[in-house]
Amino acid sequence: MIVGVGIDVVDVARFARQLERTPRLVDRLFGDGERGLPAESLAARFAAKEAVAKALGAPVGLVWTDCSVEREDGNRPEVVVRGSVAARAAELGVQRFHLSLSHDAGIASAVVVAEGGLP
Repeated sequence: MIVGVGIDVVDVARFARQLERTPRLVDRLFGDGERGLPAESLAARFAAKEAVAKALGAPVGLVWTDCSVEREDGNRPEVVVRGSVAARAAELGVQRFHLSLSHDAGIASAVVVAEGGLP
């Protein structure tokens, strides 16, 4: 059963400029495994975090670093949640997230489907 769907797009150049102007933003938005990636990858991961929030109903109180996009060598990227995001997902019965990331022509995008068990 689909619990929620989220989509987000990010202008990569604008996002990169914001990170340059506010260096501490990287620590507020990204976990250890995400920091240090190129701007287009960070923008796609930020889009994924926004898409996850939308799929969960965009509740107040979600912590950006409680959601990350992780990728093992050769495998597709996966949404990993903990803390506030994991609590909201559990509250809604989400058992799995499906994720698609893209970045092309200066735009990064993400689509997330939150899947739960049968009612």
